Amino acid sequence: MHVSTKAIVLSKLKYRDSDLIVRCYTEALGVLSFLLRGVLNTRKGSTKTAYFQLLSQLDLVILYKEKRTLHTIKEVKANYVYATIHTNVYKSAIVMFIAELLTKALREEEENKLMYSYLETTLQWLDSNSNYANFHLLFLLKLTKYLGFYPDDDHLNFEYFDLQEGKFVVKADREHIVSGQNIDLLKQLLGTTFDAINLIKINTKQRQSFLNLMLRYYEFHLGNFKPPKSMQIFNQVFS
Repeated sequence: MHVSTKAIVLSKLKYRDSDLIVRCYTEALGVLSFLLRGVLNTRKGSTKTAYFQLLSQLDLVILYKEKRTLHTIKEVKANYVYATIHTNVYKSAIVMFIAELLTKALREEEENKLMYSYLETTLQWLDSNSNYANFHLLFLLKLTKYLGFYPDDDHLNFEYFDLQEGKFVVKADREHIVSGQNIDLLKQLLGTTFDAINLIKINTKQRQSFLNLMLRYYEFHLGNFKPPKSMQIFNQVFS
């Protein structure tokens, strides 16, 4: 059947000599992979591949066949054209990291319009704002709301956080309980928005430490989740 849907590009992979396999998060059907035939060996094809940069926001008409692993794109056009995300080296590093993380975290072929809207609006925020140093930290934290393991913020006065249970606790009486500067930052981020994120002042070392904590949290709650390989490049860019 033909389906019209918005989509965000998660990854692309060369297949054979001239084909591409593109993985997208679609508003209508969740994560889908598409085979783009012959797009790497013609001028017309290279124009088409320009649509499929990481995290590009598209309007697609697709030929969807249930139980198929690769689907067909019949029509493609840009839904939102980024001004800075693919040209600013720092934002490009964030995009590479987030795209890889989403590829690992989003596995379901199902509709989740709230999650799609979250991805769409936050990426547009990143594109249009200049105070984005802590963007990825808040992005990862708020994404857990849509993935189903947002931290329970009932007891923000407690000084410990249980990574496995996803809640603040009064004492460190078992494994996987953390405290200190990272938990102070977690409490700050739980109470903030993207527009107020520049008010949180932390240095590079603190930023990297909290990112490591968030990735550990993801590992606890997502089966087979591994930290993105692009994290090393990401940390070099932001060091």
